[in-house]
Amino acid sequence: MKYSDDIIRLKGIGEKTAKLFHRMGIYTVEDLIFHYPRDYQVFAPPVKMAEASNGETVTLELFLPAAFQWKKVRNRSIGTGVGSDGESQIFITYFNASYLKNKLTRGSAYLFRGKIRLEKGRYYMDQPKIYTWEEYQEKMGQLQPAYSLTAGLTNRTVTKAVEQALLNCEEWASMEEYLPKDIVRTYELMPGKEALYRIHFPKDWEDLVLARKRLVFDEFFLFLISVRRMKEYNEGLGTDYPMIETAWTKRFEEALPYRLTKAQSRVWKEIERDLSSGKCMNRLVQGDVGSGKTILAFLALLLTVSNGYQGALMAPTEILAAQHFEQIRDLTRRYDLPFQPVLLTGSVNAAGKREIYRQIQAGEVNVIIGTHALIQDAVSYPNLALVITDEQHRFGVRQRELLGQKGGEPHVLVMSATPIPRTLAIILYGDLHLSVVNELPAERLPVKNCVVGTSYRPKAYEFIVKEVRKGNQAFVICPMVEAGEEENGLENVTDYGDRLRARLPRDIHVEILHGKMKSADKQRIMDAFGAGHIHVLVATTVIEVGINVPNATVMMVENAERFGLAQLHQLRGRIGRGEKQSYCIFINGSDQKKSMDRLDILNRSNDGFFIAEEDLKLRGPGDLFGLRQSGAMEFKIADIYQDAELLKMVSMTVDELLAGDPNLETERCAPLRGYLHENAGKFIDFRSI
Repeated sequence: MKYSDDIIRLKGIGEKTAKLFHRMGIYTVEDLIFHYPRDYQVFAPPVKMAEASNGETVTLELFLPAAFQWKKVRNRSIGTGVGSDGESQIFITYFNASYLKNKLTRGSAYLFRGKIRLEKGRYYMDQPKIYTWEEYQEKMGQLQPAYSLTAGLTNRTVTKAVEQALLNCEEWASMEEYLPKDIVRTYELMPGKEALYRIHFPKDWEDLVLARKRLVFDEFFLFLISVRRMKEYNEGLGTDYPMIETAWTKRFEEALPYRLTKAQSRVWKEIERDLSSGKCMNRLVQGDVGSGKTILAFLALLLTVSNGYQGALMAPTEILAAQHFEQIRDLTRRYDLPFQPVLLTGSVNAAGKREIYRQIQAGEVNVIIGTHALIQDAVSYPNLALVITDEQHRFGVRQRELLGQKGGEPHVLVMSATPIPRTLAIILYGDLHLSVVNELPAERLPVKNCVVGTSYRPKAYEFIVKEVRKGNQAFVICPMVEAGEEENGLENVTDYGDRLRARLPRDIHVEILHGKMKSADKQRIMDAFGAGHIHVLVATTVIEVGINVPNATVMMVENAERFGLAQLHQLRGRIGRGEKQSYCIFINGSDQKKSMDRLDILNRSNDGFFIAEEDLKLRGPGDLFGLRQSGAMEFKIADIYQDAELLKMVSMTVDELLAGDPNLETERCAPLRGYLHENAGKFIDFRSI
């Protein structure tokens, strides 16, 4: 079995199950092997309820004094019952689990494992897993991987598939060490092959820590060595598309109804200087949410088309691509600009795509805006001089490279709204080619924030109703699309939307939005929300990037403790975009002090760079399972925040290695040289940063 094989080749995965894996982006054996666990469960001995902490996942040995009661509510089967551990009673609820009717009978006894909840002196548990003593004893003391799942896919199915994939995969079986031996010794690194197995199936906590350290090291090492080796090449790279400054950009800048901030002006001068230097531009523009990066992209496109070339802007979602297209079309009409834009996304029908391909090839359009559809083989750009990727961390390395290759040696401009602490940015990018827009437009009112517990929810709903009555709109963010097997206690968009419709006045229109919906449905809902026809939008983080609805003045984030601070800051950036005062309510579903301390950073500041620095200080290198940031570097397992110290050490190691052997020609680096050559397509090219 090979990495490239379809997962349907694995025993136990038929077409129906394969579709569930596809929903998580898992298509091949390689995708599955690199779908790392998000956490690990320790099956400790059963406890008494009185010994458990509120919100803790525990195992209880319970006797059922009466059979469970089952009823139908809106086509959902709900079972409720009471269990006793001999000292205390607990109220248990199951959803859509009618297959348990014959199991949960009066007088039966089982081990129930789930998250225990204490409310007003009563114990509750929702959707616990059930085990016999024999089943549980097999698991006791072991670390069990817990994977991210989708509805219909169980943790057991994923675990069995991963084990089968590893044990039958030729590439894993033949994996050899590529790092120089002295580096492996210095860092006491576990062999890569073993680490890949142990990250899924660790023997104990120490084993897990060593496996994760090796995989994190690899991600940082391969990224940094690719960046460092390409940097010198790119410094002197000439361009096939020389440009000169034109009057168009100055006229456009002066015609705008606002003045560029000092930071915007500085960064635009850097971009303009790059484009007219005769060298190939390769610049990252980093700026806080709402700092005005998009207008800089439009200025760069204007300089490009006024020099007679084509430019492309690639966005991570169809919603954001459509938004950019409407903005540039509006600016073209309003200021009589020489743009001839076209929108190319996956949802355009076949005939529409063929016509767009023809227009691009014929040079009839000069600004092509879209998603990954821009890099399909069928698209041919005769004159592509500038490639802009928006929110670049959302694209795979190969996607960015392929777009860059569409135009010979085009200029490359990358925009990211995720502020990275300066210390880490210098390591990741070097001090060159990095522009920072660190100033917000003066007319923007700062968002007012509050971090509260779940008991505040009724007041939050009242506040949302009050804002809607003023003619404003609101976002409610949930961490999940639908209820998951192992995610008790986390709010999901599907159920939350139903509850909110029942809770709010009937004239308030509530809709839901998530990434698993069809593109046309997502666009329809965003258009309706943008037009003010939807008052409250319950969504996942699909709205995190670039959505611009100036009339939205409230954002309420459920289970805020489950998001990284950078991601919460991104989400908050969806409000406060108009002239009205905006408010962000972070609902903390945890009673842990550490969780409240983290969220309080958002309470104290709206500055993304300050938040990034504080997050780095607070988390440090010791968090094995820190919250994944949605940030500029989306590694599979490494995290530039929690692994910051290791990142710094790897950076020094890479610099020392290349200082002594820039081309990796020595015998010491022979395995590394071969590995980089074989896997050239998988690693990041500096031009694609």
